[in-house]
Amino acid sequence: MADNKEASKGNGGSAANNEQAAPQLGIMAQYLKDLSFENPNAPSSLAAQSGQPQINIAVNVNANQLDEQDFEVALEIEAKAEHEKKVVFNVELTYCGIFRLANIPEEAMGAVILVECPRMLFPFARRILADATRDGGFPPLMLDPIDFAAMYAQRMAAEAGGQDGGEAKADS
Repeated sequence: MADNKEASKGNGGSAANNEQAAPQLGIMAQYLKDLSFENPNAPSSLAAQSGQPQINIAVNVNANQLDEQDFEVALEIEAKAEHEKKVVFNVELTYCGIFRLANIPEEAMGAVILVECPRMLFPFARRILADATRDGGFPPLMLDPIDFAAMYAQRMAAEAGGQDGGEAKADS
C-alpha cells in the first residue's frame, strides 16, 4: 500500500488532491422567474377549430455570474399559437437555476453554463409549459428535447463572425 501512495505522489499528488480538483456542477436552487399565459380570444378560441394552429417556439438561454462560483442560468421559452391570423395562445416562461461550478476549466465554462445547465432545467420548464397550456383549455404543449449544444455552437459562431451573439435562439 505504501508503494501506491509513493507512486501517486510521484504522479502529481495524492488521490485526495485529485478528488478536490475534479470538476463539480451543483444545482443550488431552481425557480420560476416569470410566467405569462395569454388566451386573447377566449372563449371562442376554445371552440373546435378547422385545422391545426401554427405554433412558433423561441428558446433563449442567458446567464449571470453571481459570485466566483455561482451562476444564474435563465431558460426562456416563448410559444405562440396562431390560427387564421388570430392568436390562439401566447406563453412566455423564464425558468432559472442557480448553479455552483467548481474546478471547471476556463475553456469549458461557456459550454457548461449554456449547455449543461439549461439541459438540467429543461424538463422542469417543459412541464410548466405543458401545464400552463392545459390549464388554459388547450391540449398540453409538449416540447421536443432541445439541442442546447447546437444553440451554443450557433452562438459561438455568431460571436466569432462579429454578429450580435447575445442571444441563442432555436425556432421550430
